[in-house]
Amino acid sequence: METATAHISRRCRPFIASAVSIILGSAISAAAPMGTRAAAEPLMSKWKDSYIRSNLVDPTLTKRIRIEYRAHNGARRAAFVLVPRSYEPGRPIPLVISPHGRGVSAKDNAGRWGNLPAIGQFAVVSPGGQGEHLRLFSWGAPGQIEDLARMPDVVSRALPWLEIDRDRIYAFGGSMGGQETLLLAARHPELLAGAAAIDSLVDFPLQYRNFPRVACKAACRSAWGGPIGLSLQKFAAVEVGGTPRTAPAAYEARSPLTFAKQLAASCVPLQIWWSRKDRTVVDSWKQSGRLFREIRATNEKAPVLGLVGYWHHAGPFRAARYLPYALARFGLMPPEFDHKPARPTLIPAPTDACSR
Repeated sequence: METATAHISRRCRPFIASAVSIILGSAISAAAPMGTRAAAEPLMSKWKDSYIRSNLVDPTLTKRIRIEYRAHNGARRAAFVLVPRSYEPGRPIPLVISPHGRGVSAKDNAGRWGNLPAIGQFAVVSPGGQGEHLRLFSWGAPGQIEDLARMPDVVSRALPWLEIDRDRIYAFGGSMGGQETLLLAARHPELLAGAAAIDSLVDFPLQYRNFPRVACKAACRSAWGGPIGLSLQKFAAVEVGGTPRTAPAAYEARSPLTFAKQLAASCVPLQIWWSRKDRTVVDSWKQSGRLFREIRATNEKAPVLGLVGYWHHAGPFRAARYLPYALARFGLMPPEFDHKPARPTLIPAPTDACSR
């Protein structure tokens, strides 16, 4: 079994360690007498080691609350809300809407956030989701995007003691969750202060054709009764109501690439991440890479940045990987986390980017 130490990427440790003092500073001050900074340093070193191994991933400082909501088709669905345990009612905090990836439950998606809500002092809502016909394979269904747009109100009604800063609502998602994050930004730009999409499906017809190329080793073939790509094509046909050949408009409506002009004109700050070794959303330069280029070509002042690297599919979307850095880019984490990891290539947003 992979240990917590091994699970945390070595590339992330420099900015993880540099932020420890923010969380533990008050405890260290209490442990050491006034003016004895040197006496506190061994304790700090010991706590740093423990912190790096566990505190980003083990959500001891974050409370997870299960709520329910009615989806667009009337179905009752669960959502998980993450709130800092230190939250005091009456203090508005940012909210991150986090749609889950394909086949990933809302609970598992919430688990990827670890202690980050407590460290950054924000809330997260991870909805169960609902497609037109399927639950965990919603693939940007129009009704699902409208449900995501309602999440701030859903959370406020379910948890009236939690005050949301309505000027600081964000969306973060990976894979299918990234697809739905981008569609939310395109259709409801007035809702969001920023959005981050990691390894997203943005051209659904292309992805449908590429499903047979999705990596699927022996265990995967055994679980799916053959190559996963063929099953995904069948699921997509059920959810969308046909294939890209028989229902082209429906696939285009679920493709963020269709809304490149709207995203460019919205001036919503965007992060678009893609991996050159992605074996799930294959040909990533024709997916997220293409969307990034089209947004920039449409509006050279669009506040979109790109991050390109060589990670496994949706690998950065974890508390112990690059998620702290992505959050810090929007001011959702302490500034110590806003240091780009060594490996990904950053394509920065223009310095004179437009704003809303």
